[in-house]
Amino acid sequence: MTDAIPMWLLAELTYACPLQCPYCSNPLQLPESRKQELSTEQWLDVMRQARALGAVQLGFSGGEPLVRKDLPELIHEAGKMGFYCNLITSALGLTHDKIRAFRESGLNHIQISFQGSDQASNERFGGSDSFQQKMDMTRAVIEAGIPLGLNFVLHRHNIHQVAPFLELAHKLGAEFVELANTQYYAWALHNRDQLMPTREQVGQAERETNAFREQHGDRMKVFFVAPDYYEDRPKRCSNGWGTTFLTVTPEGNVLPCQSAHVIPGLDIPNVREHSLGEIWHDSQLFNRFRGTDWMKEPCRSCPEREIDLGGCRCQAFLLTGDERAADPVCSLSPDHHLIEEAVQQAQVSETESRPLLFRNPRNARKIETESET
Repeated sequence: MTDAIPMWLLAELTYACPLQCPYCSNPLQLPESRKQELSTEQWLDVMRQARALGAVQLGFSGGEPLVRKDLPELIHEAGKMGFYCNLITSALGLTHDKIRAFRESGLNHIQISFQGSDQASNERFGGSDSFQQKMDMTRAVIEAGIPLGLNFVLHRHNIHQVAPFLELAHKLGAEFVELANTQYYAWALHNRDQLMPTREQVGQAERETNAFREQHGDRMKVFFVAPDYYEDRPKRCSNGWGTTFLTVTPEGNVLPCQSAHVIPGLDIPNVREHSLGEIWHDSQLFNRFRGTDWMKEPCRSCPEREIDLGGCRCQAFLLTGDERAADPVCSLSPDHHLIEEAVQQAQVSETESRPLLFRNPRNARKIETESET
């Protein structure tokens, strides 16, 4: 049982997506059919329950949430419930009519993702010729008066585009930009050696970001999310496991973070069988890593244990096979050498010639062909 309130509900409406990014955070094994997705009424019930628990922020995500035909209805009803609603989208499927409808329904914010600062890189890493669509819809969202943020996921093949991307976002009139270095879960972990930037690349990107801030001030907020592997202390897992976030997957599974399903042996509850209140307060999953009682050494006696709460449980499991281990990002972890080895591998230029593994094998073959020519 906990007194914490789930402030943020992430509604992963569908895993269907027109993009096939090699750093996709969706599970490696996806449901075989979209028929398993929650219905409109089931999603509305989830939203009502989350609001009753105290959630105030609602993110519509995926996959690509625009694939869902009921998205306008969900946005409209969420606004009536009192949520601050954010649409997290690739902009594929977005239109002027939909933007107007979303604005009238009370959508508070839209975040559009870019895979590169130009058409060629955006197509290469997104697997879709969508750059102009993203540009057009970015302008349309701003013209409609909906606050807009742009998200640019960074990796070794596009991190050199930080400066041009910031200038592009500034020219378009974005409210904020998130420069999010790839975090290594799901597809990104499979492609880690090919995606991880060098230490020099990260440093250069940070310098260019700071130079942009100095030149333009606060007219556009810029957030630079550093890669975990280049830190010596871990971040809190979802601000603290089971303290802030509720993630509901397309088929109705409820998770404290997007990746929790990778940890074996956890009983993952579903909204078709349990109420959100039962899941949040009483489920084995949400209580498994709350607080610090679950910790073992060196976390248990660490004076910083209340600061980072042991770091990311999913990352600990994926790298060490033990979900109770200290996050290897921490320099005090006995498994920190795993991070050091990965960072060292990133300095080897030969990794650039290895093919990336895409969700869609056709895209992988396309990239391999391009690299050969």
